[in-house]
Amino acid sequence: MAKKQNLTVQLDSVTIHKARILAARRGTSISAMVAAQIQESVDAEEAYEAARRTALEWLGRGFHLGGRRVTRDELHER
Repeated sequence: MAKKQNLTVQLDSVTIHKARILAARRGTSISAMVAAQIQESVDAEEAYEAARRTALEWLGRGFHLGGRRVTRDELHER
């Protein structure tokens, strides 16, 4: 597990008050809620970038799925 570090965030007092109530309802802390939200955002970004790299790799290889390539005429037979 990576070493944890503190992070200071400034919020208005009304938001902090509402966050305390929300955290209490969820049985957690504001810090844990913020950490979870940031982790979720980071994970989503990493997943997006991985999917993007994979899609670009597939595009670079072309659209065929193996076997012989089909001609344009064969694709558009009516």
